[in-house]
Amino acid sequence: MKNIKFTYTSLIILHIIIAFAVFVLPFLSKIYAFLIPVIGAFFVFKNKNKNNEVLYVSAYLVGAEVFLRMTGGNFNNEYVKYLVVFFMLCGMVFNNFSKSAFIFSFFLILLLPAVLITTETASFDIDIRKILVFNLSGPFCLAICATYMINRKVVFNELQNILKAIGFPVIATTVYLFLYTPSIKEVVTGTQSNFATSGGFGPNQVSTILGLGIFVFFTQLVLFSKSKKDIFINGSLLIFISYRGIVTFSRGGIFTAIAMIICLFAVVYYFSNAKGKSKFVLVFFLTGLISIGIWTYTSFQTHGLIEKRYANKDARGREKKDRLGGREEVMNAEINLFLNNPVFGVGAGMSKYERVEELGQEVASHSEITRLIAEHGVFGIFAFLILFFTPIISYINNKQHLYFLSFFMFWLLTINHAAMRIAAPAFVYALSLLYVQVKIPEETEN
Repeated sequence: MKNIKFTYTSLIILHIIIAFAVFVLPFLSKIYAFLIPVIGAFFVFKNKNKNNEVLYVSAYLVGAEVFLRMTGGNFNNEYVKYLVVFFMLCGMVFNNFSKSAFIFSFFLILLLPAVLITTETASFDIDIRKILVFNLSGPFCLAICATYMINRKVVFNELQNILKAIGFPVIATTVYLFLYTPSIKEVVTGTQSNFATSGGFGPNQVSTILGLGIFVFFTQLVLFSKSKKDIFINGSLLIFISYRGIVTFSRGGIFTAIAMIICLFAVVYYFSNAKGKSKFVLVFFLTGLISIGIWTYTSFQTHGLIEKRYANKDARGREKKDRLGGREEVMNAEINLFLNNPVFGVGAGMSKYERVEELGQEVASHSEITRLIAEHGVFGIFAFLILFFTPIISYINNKQHLYFLSFFMFWLLTINHAAMRIAAPAFVYALSLLYVQVKIPEETEN
């Protein structure tokens, strides 16, 4: 927020301190989780959201969610999603929203038939409220975020500050991971996703948020580093976050980060003049060198197991039949559920239980797309089509949004490997709907 006098460097140091403090005194994570919305609400209501304070607070919450979860700070699993929804609603009260946002109300309406089916067909031993919240909190959070952000004007510098708000807690997450497992060599023994290198938490979600952090600090390094000090700070953060993301052995977040960076390269190259394109080639070359260095060091630290992981092999070098870590079976089962229930689906949250007959066990979905069609039938297809095409249509009149394609790609890839268990895909999707006005980046204060 604009009234805060912290510098970029001091905020980085603050989040390093937060990671150390929570590691030494775990109960501080609860206090941290409590203070974020309290302090955020203070600035939102004090300024009546004149500077889109709700976006900064929500972005910070999104960046902090995995850190809070892995350290026991969350008061419940959907804590951050609830808070993001609250702040987005506050933003609407203060600043209203675009008429174009009605499409997301229609999106939510399309989800209602499956909710009714669940309430009518679920057995008595199933906690209906719990499964509805678990499966619909993500789409609901997305719809509310999108309602507030669609066509809302921001300048490019403001958008970058929103990204930095996501990035600061990712720094705390990365430092905490180093404290939790300082020696990677001792805990990596196979090629499966590694909880020990992920702070004892789900590697998929850790990889997802670290992948987003990679993109944040890559943009800081390439577009907003005006001095050698900036380059050193942002380059170091990029390297450390990339390394810890790779050693989670969860590939989804890393592939997503790579895709986001490639999209940014493509957009910047396309819109650059001849002089800019020549500089772009140098940046691309240096990015390649950094990537090779990170990968080489990671390979050494993991005894070459990371290479086998990304080659889809086990520790003995044998190729695995399943390239998506068991997700193909779940996705195929959900497609079969849709084919058997094409109109209304099996009911919101019910695919997990319906898959028991086919897979022999309850397995949560990792793909939001196949879950949507399995549980919501044809209504789920229309709901997904709304989400897919609305940003693309919005972008037609918003070509200055340099991050659009990267944000859109993050949402699309993330919901296919991590569903919407965390708020990040919902919030980043909505960021793709902002109306961005390009402004020459100012010197970043350090």
